[in-house]
Amino acid sequence: MLWLKTFHILFVMSWMAGIFYLPRIFVHFVEGQKEGHEVIRLAIMGRKLYKFMTLMMMLAIGSGIWLWLAYFPVAQGMGWLHAKIVLVVLMLVYHMWSKGRVKEMEEGRLTHNGKYYRWMNELPLFLTFGILFLVVFKPF
Repeated sequence: MLWLKTFHILFVMSWMAGIFYLPRIFVHFVEGQKEGHEVIRLAIMGRKLYKFMTLMMMLAIGSGIWLWLAYFPVAQGMGWLHAKIVLVVLMLVYHMWSKGRVKEMEEGRLTHNGKYYRWMNELPLFLTFGILFLVVFKPF
């Protein structure tokens, strides 16, 4: 089971790397476009990164479900796990929000300014902190 945990952590780390970097591509796209720079390469990078992080997300979710099923008899009555799942679902919502922005970027029309995308880049940090807190401390 330790191998499964190891791979789960690796997949989550890879997913989070994409989640944290993709909004930076949005920032550079918007600001570069505003300054008249060629930003097509950023749209390509964003699409490729989104595909990679989606694969890592699926592997993270799959290995997480596998862990949950393996520990299900022990996990019953553990409220921290339910709270973690809520935060993971919110991270999935953020992931889908990113998909919409990638599509907009490919069309050349991100609708907000760089400051907005910088702030949106902070949301997954708060979700990740909450998830890590719940996993490490298991408060309830």
